Amino acid sequence: MRIVQLVLAPRLSGAEVLVKGLAIAHRRGGHTVGIASLLPPESDFADAARELAAHRVICRFPARRYEHLARLAFLYRTVRQLAPDIVFAHTTIPALYARALPLPVPIVFVMHSGMNDFTENRWLRCAERMLSRRARAVIGVSQRNVDQYAATIGLHGESFVVPNGVDVERFRHTAGERGEGSEGHMGCTAGTRHIVQIGRYMPEKGQLETVRAFGEALARQPGARLRLHLCGVREDRGYHARVVALVDELHIGANVDIDGPRTDVPDLLARAAVFAMPSHFEAHSIGFLEGLASGVPIVANAIEAFAFARDYRGVRLVDTSDPAQFGRALIDALDEPRSVRPLDGLTLEDTAARYLDIAQRVLA
Repeated sequence: MRIVQLVLAPRLSGAEVLVKGLAIAHRRGGHTVGIASLLPPESDFADAARELAAHRVICRFPARRYEHLARLAFLYRTVRQLAPDIVFAHTTIPALYARALPLPVPIVFVMHSGMNDFTENRWLRCAERMLSRRARAVIGVSQRNVDQYAATIGLHGESFVVPNGVDVERFRHTAGERGEGSEGHMGCTAGTRHIVQIGRYMPEKGQLETVRAFGEALARQPGARLRLHLCGVREDRGYHARVVALVDELHIGANVDIDGPRTDVPDLLARAAVFAMPSHFEAHSIGFLEGLASGVPIVANAIEAFAFARDYRGVRLVDTSDPAQFGRALIDALDEPRSVRPLDGLTLEDTAARYLDIAQRVLA
């Protein structure tokens, strides 16, 4: 089968990380796979692009930023050159562009967003209502995605829920790690315990809440050797500046690293004592799955998307908007051991197999 995965921009973010994993998994299964994008790749995607090339995944990314009609023309040429049997268009904008073109190839719209794009933007809602039937199938990474689509746009005849999956093999080595730093790791010395948060800098990801809670934790344990490490794409530069300013305001800069995106997530979580996940909302977070796979103790916000792991060992779901409660939970989690968690149905292999099943159903 010839498969194209279409994304907005190649970068180290949830949907794009999943697409990279799916592409490699399908290549290993003997399929011809390409990844295309509407925007040029971001610099943090360079290592991922090399990994894709090593697995002979075809990448077609624009060298510069196109607008509107030029973007449609680039996408049209790209799909014609790749000649796929099916296109999986990930997130709303790529799916709209793909369906606006006169292409005979079946298109599957994959919804990743933790919020309903079509209630937030009436132009997107109108466009989706016009192009909805051009999608041969609609996939939501959570049941909530599918329900919101049905309520806002209408029930699609071929709707599926396919949870994101994590590449468990990347995290096998982390189970025995102690979560204590060694010299040179994350800028700290041996014996320091790390609290790590990974995610785009934007209000929905809650880095400000983590900084406040970490300040509470330091105040409660003034002699403890603790370090907070934040890393991710600077999606909202204004919000990133607010995070930096809060660290300065609390005078905890000596204990905080504010980093960009990282490609060594398994090693980062192996060295972590606690993984913080204070997201205000998520659809089905790959970052949360990576934390579960690594075995690291997790303190996360008590939102619907994380509720399935409520009873897992080493997982604490709390109100992360309360700095005192969040801070206490971080302190308590520092003494938790690593745990092996059940991830049946949530592995990358499970997800890749479901995408192939849907492709075969559409093509039949």
